[in-house]
Amino acid sequence: MPRPRAFDERQVLERAREQFWATGYAGTRMDDIAHATGLGKGSLYGAFGDKGKLFHRVFGDWCTAVVEVAEGQLAGGPDAEALVRLSGYVHLMAENTASDTERRGCLLAKGAAELAQHDPTVAGRSAETMQALLTLFRTEISAAQRHGDIDSAADPERLAALLLTVVRGIEAVGKAGLDPETLRNIADTALAVLPLPEGQKRRATGPSPARKNECGANTTT
Repeated sequence: MPRPRAFDERQVLERAREQFWATGYAGTRMDDIAHATGLGKGSLYGAFGDKGKLFHRVFGDWCTAVVEVAEGQLAGGPDAEALVRLSGYVHLMAENTASDTERRGCLLAKGAAELAQHDPTVAGRSAETMQALLTLFRTEISAAQRHGDIDSAADPERLAALLLTVVRGIEAVGKAGLDPETLRNIADTALAVLPLPEGQKRRATGPSPARKNECGANTTT
């Protein structure tokens, strides 16, 4: 009978994630993970497999958390509040990036940029996550159209793709050094270009929500 593990798996994965997040996949050795987690390499291999498998576990957990945060903001509800939910999420992502003073960026973006070209698991998980976010945006845009806050003649798929590109692009340009006020202005502008029904004035959608972390995902695994 296998012996029970004498370590907290959640804590080990969290520390491994922090190491990958700080130094990237290529720049991280299993020795680094062992030092960060306090486990021997034998224990790490036995519990999680090689470095690639460990990264896939960490990356997959992160992608799941990114979607869960989006679902928390874009989880549906009254059509009358759909535009407020959209605005809240877009502003949240801008605020997260503006508050990332270390410019660590998002592990999803960093992992995909480094590995998606050569790693089918990372590529597939990244695409799955983007599709889930796109679906959430599209659902809320359709709800806002039903309520008359967005022009019903507009294509919700295209508007969803636009907002998804904006929120992911804010993270990229923020990591590259754009100042926080510019990032917030990008979010405001993206929402301002959503087409209104003819003759309707744009209504206020409320203040930005409180920051969660660098790209909206929970920091615990």
